[in-house]
Amino acid sequence: MRIHCKIVASAVCFGVFLLLYFFGGNATDEPPLKEVAKEKHFQSFSHIEDIAPAKKANEEPQNPPKLIRKEPKLSSRGGGNVISKTRQKSEVGRPGSKVTQAEDVMHLAVVACGNRLDETLNMVKSALLFSTKKIKFHIFAEEDLAEQFEKGLSQWPQTVSSRFHYSIYPITFSVGNADEWKKLFKPCAAQRLFLPVILKDVDSLLYVDTDVLFLRPMDDIWKFLKAFNSTQLAAMAPEHEIPKIGWYSRFARHPFYGVTGVNSGVMLMNLTRIRSTLFRNSMIASGLSWENLLHPLYQKYKNHITWGDQDLLNIIFHYNPECLYIFPCQWNYRPDHCMYGSNCKAAEEEGVSILHGNRGVYHDDKQPAFRVVYDAIREHPFEENLFQSLFYPLQTKFLDTVNTLCGRIPQVFLKQIEKTMRAVYEKKVVRRVRLPHE
Repeated sequence: MRIHCKIVASAVCFGVFLLLYFFGGNATDEPPLKEVAKEKHFQSFSHIEDIAPAKKANEEPQNPPKLIRKEPKLSSRGGGNVISKTRQKSEVGRPGSKVTQAEDVMHLAVVACGNRLDETLNMVKSALLFSTKKIKFHIFAEEDLAEQFEKGLSQWPQTVSSRFHYSIYPITFSVGNADEWKKLFKPCAAQRLFLPVILKDVDSLLYVDTDVLFLRPMDDIWKFLKAFNSTQLAAMAPEHEIPKIGWYSRFARHPFYGVTGVNSGVMLMNLTRIRSTLFRNSMIASGLSWENLLHPLYQKYKNHITWGDQDLLNIIFHYNPECLYIFPCQWNYRPDHCMYGSNCKAAEEEGVSILHGNRGVYHDDKQPAFRVVYDAIREHPFEENLFQSLFYPLQTKFLDTVNTLCGRIPQVFLKQIEKTMRAVYEKKVVRRVRLPHE
């Protein structure tokens, strides 16, 4: 009897062991249902993240690799009520239209404060009249001008608005005293120094002053980017062609580029290279990044500079001349090139490419030839025949300027404008019309 009980007890224990083995082993092989659901949840988001960048790449330009460094927070200490975030407004034509390939978009930046609204809109208009590729405008403006820009740009016809996009940004300075930067030379002009810091997603762009007019496609100056060698990261024109009558060569109390200095009213920039370069300077032995260089450079030379941010750029490229590409004077043609006698030979031979009406010449009678071009572009109705509404009226109006300073220059303007208009028609950018008989 005792032996029988032992056998039964052993069998029961063995059976319990088998049950525990099978149930326990299967349970360890399969994770709980909640864990499975959680794992699938993260897999689905991982899949979305893999797709999202590819979609974004079709919409925004892809930048070459750049040095990794800590990016500072932007300050909006410009005084008054500053726009809290970047306003973005896109004019893309019809809803659902295809996004333009990144390489087909050119970037143009301008800074407008005070009474520069009309000048800026006229500059934008001139760029759109002749250019072939789409343009992305980066407009930096005071808060009270932002809505006026949106209103002005939205009034242009569909055939024009479908050829550009734009973003409006507040005036911001990432280092130093914002009020001090804002008052340097002309209101807000120093903003251009901070473009590499603010526009982190833009690889290259063209900066122009508000008083600039394009007399040929922006596409043509954009091509200079491909002419850069491995060290060049910006392009500007000389401040003057003749050293003995140039301002920097006679009056500057600080270092400047080359023999006559450079003018920053038209400046082509590879922002990716600027952000990844350490610049030599006169303050410390080691190089400084662009952003870290700006404020100490200003502090050292602020009592010696006259033209503000342009002087700072001259100082930077004085110590880093291999970084600068120089394009001819016809790409930044100013009254200085004709008021002391014609001294821009490239313009005489090939025509003026970009007109820079500094000294306020668009709004007074000191240089009528400049004002005639400004008024003609401002009064030109979009979608009209360029020859009938722009070229021929210019020919007539220029007759009144032949006996003035720069009076021999109108034929230089007309030479380029006619060449540009014919190119526009041949590419069928504006309208399909016959060229006038020659």
